[in-house]
Amino acid sequence: MAPIRMMYLGLAIWGAIHPMYYFVTWFQTNSWDLMAMVDAWHVNAATSGLVWDLTIAALALTLWIMSEVAIRRNWSALVAIPATFCIGVSCGLPLYLFLRSRPVQ
Repeated sequence: MAPIRMMYLGLAIWGAIHPMYYFVTWFQTNSWDLMAMVDAWHVNAATSGLVWDLTIAALALTLWIMSEVAIRRNWSALVAIPATFCIGVSCGLPLYLFLRSRPVQ
């Protein structure tokens, strides 16, 4: 495996584990209430800005993935879309780059 692919995979794993630690910690403290987490994301202008920044990035990544999958027919790359929305852009983007950079057969 090429070194860059290993770096993408490492970043995808880190991007899945590191944010999840904070999400799980928050949920354990706040009784697994998803709406309370959404409220916490909008507690001030700075956090609302970050939420919208990541939402727009996630939508742009999704459009990119879908357009490239339509051309390349690399259907396995679609797994990066749920990873982006269920975990975050920090996992979805490097995961997609890992899947996209595999050798062409």
